[in-house]
Amino acid sequence: MKHKVIRNIQRASAETIRLLGEYGTATVHEAQSRTGLMRPYLRPIYPDARAAGSAITVSCQPGDNLMIHAAVEVCQPGDILVVTTTSESTDGMFGELLATSLHARDVVGLVIDAGVRDVSELTAIRFPVWSKAVSAQGTVKASPGSVNVPVICGAAQVNPGDVIVADADGVVIVPRAKAEAVAKASADRVAKEERSRERLRNGELGVDFYGLREKLKQLGVEDVDSAE
Repeated sequence: MKHKVIRNIQRASAETIRLLGEYGTATVHEAQSRTGLMRPYLRPIYPDARAAGSAITVSCQPGDNLMIHAAVEVCQPGDILVVTTTSESTDGMFGELLATSLHARDVVGLVIDAGVRDVSELTAIRFPVWSKAVSAQGTVKASPGSVNVPVICGAAQVNPGDVIVADADGVVIVPRAKAEAVAKASADRVAKEERSRERLRNGELGVDFYGLREKLKQLGVEDVDSAE
């Protein structure tokens, strides 16, 4: 396999990314037909972490963070680093020094299907990270990999320039070419949910206005007055 660093990628518009970030992971996931969600083991290192940006993808050898360093140079403001390894790893491949470097380039976060360290420092500087593990196990800088190639992260495919939306609910990928359409669908979903929320505030039951009573009957669920 030939290893490479692709320096230039296409990105969604900043406004589309901003909107998707405001809608959040759960709404965006639903709006794009429940696709693109990474596995729930990728968790934020602090509870209120949230980020949205263009994916700079990194493929590393396990226990080796050389390609993360190589990726920093091609990052632009508003990007999110998405890191995976060629086989499973929980080593602490990212810490406060790398975060400082990314901060200087206005990178808005990291999603890594491996481990991170220096969590207290990362939290203190409010650098948003979603990782599989936290580990003080160090890494080397010795093996080749690639930057801005398609990768699998959290069991989901990520292409360079895809939009990443991440918050306390997890991480979702929006294909770049569909980002504007998904943003519109997310807006429609938010409006629909607000109408439903108002009906619930007024005392209506979801079982009624979602038409679920008939569904329950079809499934053979019976109403009885008591257990006797």
